[in-house]
Amino acid sequence: MSISTELFEAIKQEYGSMSSWAIWGDISPHLLHTKTVLVGYNISKRIITPFGNFHEGKNDYRIKDAIKGTLFEGSYMTDIIKDFEEKSSGKMKQYLKTNPNFVMENIASFIKELEFIGAKNPIIIAFGDDCYTLLKSHLPNYTVIKVIHYSSFTTNEKRRAQILEVEKDVKKLLNISIA
Repeated sequence: MSISTELFEAIKQEYGSMSSWAIWGDISPHLLHTKTVLVGYNISKRIITPFGNFHEGKNDYRIKDAIKGTLFEGSYMTDIIKDFEEKSSGKMKQYLKTNPNFVMENIASFIKELEFIGAKNPIIIAFGDDCYTLLKSHLPNYTVIKVIHYSSFTTNEKRRAQILEVEKDVKKLLNISIA
């Protein structure tokens, strides 16, 4: 199921400053989908370009390299924590630990975002341990799968191999034939 032009424009207006699509190059709504949603922990710096999240950072190319040619291409991409710039995941984790109301506000905001983009029971792909733990503990009714964070110290080959393994599992969950 692709995204209509009208929905694409509405998403751009509402969430363009904090999200993006797993497409590098020209974004065409018919290439986009919400079967899977790729989720990061939080932004490390302010997003300048609409749909620039996961496209303007120094390690973001690793996402593109890992998912190229997989069913994750064209997926919606966002962060679980909105409007909180922090490069250190340790500091972010500590802040969330001491501010449970902030966590719950962001969980509610994330669920609202999924509804807005038309994601009906999406499979959520979480980048890294912290993101996975947060999503898994607060979204028990969703399928959440962890993948290596794109800025982690591992090889591009290992990152790609993991994505290909996860893709097999997701295809089974979505009842897509595995080639």
